[in-house]
Amino acid sequence: MYKRIMKNNILVPEKLEPGDTIGIAAPASPFDLKKFRLGVDVLKSMGFNVYIPEGIFSRNGYLAGTDHQRASILNSLFSDKDIKAILCARGGFGSLKILSALDYDKIQKNPKIFIGYSDVTAVLSALYKKCRLITFHGPMAAELGSTSQRTREAMFSVLSSRADFEIFSRNGTSLKPGTGSGIVLGGNLSTLCHLTGTPYFPDVGGSILFIEERGEAVYRIDRMLTHMKMAGCFKGISGLVLGSFTDCGSVKEINKIIAGLFEKIDIPILSGFTAGHGKENITIPFGLKATLDAGGKLLSFRWPAID
Repeated sequence: MYKRIMKNNILVPEKLEPGDTIGIAAPASPFDLKKFRLGVDVLKSMGFNVYIPEGIFSRNGYLAGTDHQRASILNSLFSDKDIKAILCARGGFGSLKILSALDYDKIQKNPKIFIGYSDVTAVLSALYKKCRLITFHGPMAAELGSTSQRTREAMFSVLSSRADFEIFSRNGTSLKPGTGSGIVLGGNLSTLCHLTGTPYFPDVGGSILFIEERGEAVYRIDRMLTHMKMAGCFKGISGLVLGSFTDCGSVKEINKIIAGLFEKIDIPILSGFTAGHGKENITIPFGLKATLDAGGKLLSFRWPAID
């Protein structure tokens, strides 16, 4: 079903083709049913079958069901041989709470496309740390109906093509020019910060780190980055990519803080990458090696993200 590539045995999922079945998971918060149905309609219009587990509509306060329910659904989706890809419904909060209940041995034996971002960063990180599985930081079901055409096209291009590819950031800003290569990892800043010190924080040494955020004041972003720096989270990284920082205050101020924190770290830094909680959310494979050219505003992947 899969093969291992690269020196550190990265698991590569199979490509997605029309007629394949996409299963929906809800590892975090409840979601808007109208937006969810619009997203499902988008998937069906593109030729995919959609499997919706009954349990994902459960509610347990601010969570989409109990921790056991949410973890069990995700484990079942990975075990189901008829499901080719797993798309999360939305983020919010709750993914951290199910990490210890995921069956990583079973997931490693049944690798498949897994897509999400925001709070789902916790699962993306855990799947790489525990299984070395390539995952995808990209849009979720409850927003597919309202997101941009470029966002949707970029997502399915990455999931269905075995070609090498690159992502050009039209509106990017080079905070530190230069190039660096490494496996791309990261995600939502606050979620990564809360993973610090746990068994699920990815090994970022030698990696290109991607971070994005929404709704956090500038001083909180400074505090999280400072905490992670003191904890050694940025030691040995080969590049830094900043995605959308939506509703977080002045982007110039955020860039200034980051430039200061990384002043003595000799790596390329690219700001303004169109991924995360912005108008566009370009899909980024995590666990796949790439080269960052900050001056050229380009992230180039040396291998396809799927087999």
